[in-house]
Amino acid sequence: MNEDTGSDYLLPWQLSEVADGGGIGVVEESKHDNLAKGDFVTSFNWPWQTVAILDGSLLQKLVPQLVNGRLSYFLGAAGITGLTALLGIKEKGHVTVGANQTMVVSGAAGACGSLAGQIGRLEGCSRVVGIAGTDEKCSILVQEMGFDAAINYKKGDVAEQLRELCPGGVDVYFDNVGGDISDTVISQMNRNSHIILCGQISQYNKDVPYPPPLSPDIEKIQKERNITRERFLVLNYMDKQEASILQLCQWIQEGKLKVRETVAEGLANIGAAFQSMMNGGNIGKQIVSVSK
Repeated sequence: MNEDTGSDYLLPWQLSEVADGGGIGVVEESKHDNLAKGDFVTSFNWPWQTVAILDGSLLQKLVPQLVNGRLSYFLGAAGITGLTALLGIKEKGHVTVGANQTMVVSGAAGACGSLAGQIGRLEGCSRVVGIAGTDEKCSILVQEMGFDAAINYKKGDVAEQLRELCPGGVDVYFDNVGGDISDTVISQMNRNSHIILCGQISQYNKDVPYPPPLSPDIEKIQKERNITRERFLVLNYMDKQEASILQLCQWIQEGKLKVRETVAEGLANIGAAFQSMMNGGNIGKQIVSVSK
């Protein structure tokens, strides 16, 4: 557990306190005017326990019909994860319909990356290429998620494969990982292209500022080609939350946005599920089902 998260919006877990994260539950008893027994509610700071007393004013009431009854989608594709993908592309990707843009997504089989590639296509990208860590993940990206191609970065020369799959260069890069993979992608980006700085998982245990600085050679490329690389925080765009969630739900209902989840059963397995997710063991959103 880190004593400092390195961010100004996310506090570290505290010793002797209940760990928390995004969660969904059903109201068993309520003294809040807008919540009644049986309502489904969610919070970004849901305690990792089976029963909890929570401040009703901090809970968001859910409408299961928006996601065809798949409540867990509100933690992923129809929640903060989907918002990050959609608003990141809209606000920082500068995707233009008909501009023949190529998008590359790293961490592409994860919760956010798997959505980002699909949304990039829906927003107007003509070609979408994902980077993931197993052949299974790459196969799912192409066969289920509609990516044009996917690269297993643990096999072969990523730079060479990227040149073959993106012959016209890269216009939009949805960056979930940072590090060597991102350096490789940035080196093949076009002039006036855009990096959506979503995550830097390869750098999370290093004592560096966020966003982590680029190496001198890559920074030179970025500046010479006028490649934008700005910090993106979805919480700064909450005025667009409602409309964006409705858009995501519409795509889900229409079958245009495919959703993958990796589900662990039982609260006792939540620690193992978290560790697996941090090690890339998940495809799509990592969910822990506490009860049904």
